[in-house]
Amino acid sequence: MQYTVTGRFADGSAYQVQVARGADRPVVGSARVAALVALHTGELIPLAPTGPMKRVSADDEKSVLAVLHRHTDVIHVT
Repeated sequence: MQYTVTGRFADGSAYQVQVARGADRPVVGSARVAALVALHTGELIPLAPTGPMKRVSADDEKSVLAVLHRHTDVIHVT
């Protein structure tokens, strides 16, 4: 499934990306968001506030969404 995510970084910069399963390009639309996902690839992250924990992987949309929720202010997901 492909998601469109709109959000903001802590500095107020807005972004809109497409999140799609793909190890070569987990997000399309923002180099900064792609770098953020790459930075956290391999780390454990909770998929929800109380878990479960999962390793961030470029081919796992839910872990990519979890990175965005944890490290940015996600405004809308469709």
